[in-house]
Amino acid sequence: MSSSDSQNSASGSQDPTSFLRSATFSRDGPAVSVENAVTANDLLLGAYDPAKLHPLAQLGDQLDYLVLDDDKTSELPGAGTAIPSRGWSDDLCYGTGTMYLSGLALGGFWGVSEGARRPLAVSNTRLRINSVLNSVTRRGTFIGNSAGVLALVYNGINSTIDSFRGQHDTAGSMAAGALTGALYKSTAGVKPALAAASVISGVAGIWSYVKKSV
Repeated sequence: MSSSDSQNSASGSQDPTSFLRSATFSRDGPAVSVENAVTANDLLLGAYDPAKLHPLAQLGDQLDYLVLDDDKTSELPGAGTAIPSRGWSDDLCYGTGTMYLSGLALGGFWGVSEGARRPLAVSNTRLRINSVLNSVTRRGTFIGNSAGVLALVYNGINSTIDSFRGQHDTAGSMAAGALTGALYKSTAGVKPALAAASVISGVAGIWSYVKKSV
């Protein structure tokens, strides 16, 4: 900005509109010629390194990177299986979601089969489709919700047992399955609770053995 304009502005003797019209500005630093300017053609042909456009490109080795442990797997002894896990929250989320979706799919197939074989008073396509949809809705939601609850309880108990024992193995998984089954059928009586505990404990043991063997 020129010195005369600065003096006029400081004294307040010049109108603001006239001051802005007569003001001149200068830019410090080397001027960039049109011939040396980077164009889109340079970027497309690879003649210019796009990394230089990054604000941190001039730091070089002075840049400190933030190391995140999001991909770090669990260091619990025995946790290194065919399906890597980052901890109890990983098992809880993925295990519950997988079992819920699997239950919905299984219940859906069961509902289709049941609705297709159900006898109707009148042979009608619309009634048959309605029967299939009703069966799918009833069976799918029941099995999906039950599988999701079982997986939620099982993963919670299994993680607690692993944390208490300091290791992850087949015995802990079977114990968690037995407790889950007994708790799930605890209101139906002793025999149903023992039967459910045996079934879920066996399934958990087989699943744990397969994960370690693969």
